[in-house]
Amino acid sequence: MRRLANHQSRPPVLALTCVRPGKVRGATRDEFDRKKAVWHIPAERMKMRAPHDVPLSKQALSVLEEVWQLSEDGGLCFPSIRSTKRPLSENAMNAALRRMGYGKDEVTAHGFRVTASTILNARDHDPDVIEAVLAHQDKNAIRRTYNRATCWEQRVTLMQEWGDLLDALKANHQS
Repeated sequence: MRRLANHQSRPPVLALTCVRPGKVRGATRDEFDRKKAVWHIPAERMKMRAPHDVPLSKQALSVLEEVWQLSEDGGLCFPSIRSTKRPLSENAMNAALRRMGYGKDEVTAHGFRVTASTILNARDHDPDVIEAVLAHQDKNAIRRTYNRATCWEQRVTLMQEWGDLLDALKANHQS
């Protein structure tokens, strides 16, 4: 994460939101409520076919402001450079990482989720909240059936702390 700071002004929305790369690629303007700082990903776009709300940190909102003009036609937030009607290719994010000098064994677009989970767990954040951020379902079928907690407030707090941590890592790297 520290090395990535050399290549751009802010961490990518992928790192700031902890969502799967395909969800970022397919994000549309109508999925975002910037006033409430939430990204509503509909069930049909989610791996487990359940809707997922992503709390947006101040940092994530700032990145969205930068890219918002790219999708003024109301479509994709991260369109292909060839057509605003098509999302970035599946390999676009990994290709960008390769152009920055990262090897396949160092970092992948999906790896931002692994990094976030590892760091947040190592910092003793609530594992249930981390799993909720990652949109993972509980592996215990009985618990999954009875536990309807979304941990929303905790997720909002955690995602802001995550954004602040990424800012701090960048600042420490640059000093």
